[in-house]
Amino acid sequence: MTEQTRTPRYTLMGLVTLAAVVALVLFLAKPAQSDSAAQPASTAAKPANTLQSLAELDGKPPASRALDIQTWNTAEGAKVLFVEARELPMFDLRLTFAAGSSQDGDSAGVATLTNAMLNEGVAGKDVTAIAQGFEGLGADFGNGAYRDMAVASLRSLSAADKRDPALKLFAEVVGKPTFPEDALARIKNQMYAGFEYQKQNPGKLAGIELFEKLYGSHPYAHPSDGDAKSIKPITLEQLRAFHAKAYAAGNVVIALVGDLSRDEAQAIAAQVSAALPKGPALAKLPQPAEPKPGAYHIDFPSKQTHLMLAQLGIDRADPDYAALNLGNQILGGGSFGTRLMSEVREKRGLTYGVYSVFSPMQVRGPFMINLQTRAELSEGTLKLVQDLLRDYLKSGPTQQELDDAKRELAGSFPLANASNASIVGQLGAIGFYNLPLTYLQDYMQQSQKLTTEQVRDALNKHLAADKMVIVTAGPSVPQKELPPPTDNPTEQPLGVPEH
Repeated sequence: MTEQTRTPRYTLMGLVTLAAVVALVLFLAKPAQSDSAAQPASTAAKPANTLQSLAELDGKPPASRALDIQTWNTAEGAKVLFVEARELPMFDLRLTFAAGSSQDGDSAGVATLTNAMLNEGVAGKDVTAIAQGFEGLGADFGNGAYRDMAVASLRSLSAADKRDPALKLFAEVVGKPTFPEDALARIKNQMYAGFEYQKQNPGKLAGIELFEKLYGSHPYAHPSDGDAKSIKPITLEQLRAFHAKAYAAGNVVIALVGDLSRDEAQAIAAQVSAALPKGPALAKLPQPAEPKPGAYHIDFPSKQTHLMLAQLGIDRADPDYAALNLGNQILGGGSFGTRLMSEVREKRGLTYGVYSVFSPMQVRGPFMINLQTRAELSEGTLKLVQDLLRDYLKSGPTQQELDDAKRELAGSFPLANASNASIVGQLGAIGFYNLPLTYLQDYMQQSQKLTTEQVRDALNKHLAADKMVIVTAGPSVPQKELPPPTDNPTEQPLGVPEH
């Protein structure tokens, strides 16, 4: 879902083991509104893409930021989306490739390794010189690989004396990495350490098992990083071949936001596109087959049990996305006040937190419910969560719940396009998932018009309480009855969840 710019996974400073990401595209879950008519008169005369100061707000909700999205294709076939924003003397550039782990084939982890190696070396520069090159220009490079996509990003000052050398270095890093042999060995060792850590993390083990059971033989089934067995035989030749195929100009979306004219943006896109390998877009992924419902347990010596419930949800272009997202917000997509949090934590004290999420991707991504609870109450808690989902699908949201969710969405909506960094991520997703340029305003308008019946019908169209794939991880211990619901539960959840 569930796609954001981030710093490299594996750098000279060592490994930072990342938690499982199930919402690769969630940055569009509350997209930005571009209804210029809703802007107050005091801002109407300003340029279309403006930033509001706190002083301007004066206690009022922030006005929406109207986005004039321009789009074109480069000579090599790269799709470009651009928003001009002159407030700050800088720009954000984001490349989104269909080069995630779903393209690994028989070598699980090759996409992650390729992405991690981008900034390890170019002609005449090692990883340290590359990092110093960006830093000396006041620029920031970021990269990451997920199931659907791999990204590379640049933030730079827009003045030509800074912009030009930063773009030259960025184009080399993304388009012509040298893949040093010593760097591959180091990164593999860092990944091995991460895999060892996973063995001590029941939540991570449960997540890996869940995706395997949910997706079977589909490319989404394996972890984005692969595992110790799959990455060991991966060679430099495989990385170079994957880069030549998956980092091709025809397989990328270029998003640009910032202090640039249309001509400057076109020149940047042309420069970056020309630096990439030549080649077409990769073939679209097949839709996954429906999994067989069932429950699976991983025995793990811990005080708590992790509970994960999932079924196939929707792809990113599904017309029911707005209804499902708003319906999920009421069920368990927010924090306090959702159905799940109210019944499981607030009334019974069974968990620190319980959450649900739709993670739409290129093809059907998962709908998931995730929580952890005391081991001796795990079976009762699981049944409670299943009953709550079943009741919610049957009744749908109340009018009050829907009104509250719409109000919360309207209040938080402008924040989704309050910065150039957030906008460049949204542009990347719009291009990658082939969404209409009017998607951001369409989403808000659709959400605000939804009725309780429409939300209920959409949820029942895509979800069924008896079709869940369930994975639990924790100790096998005698079970106790759940405490009855109360406004002041005697059993409080642990202050800090296990990880």
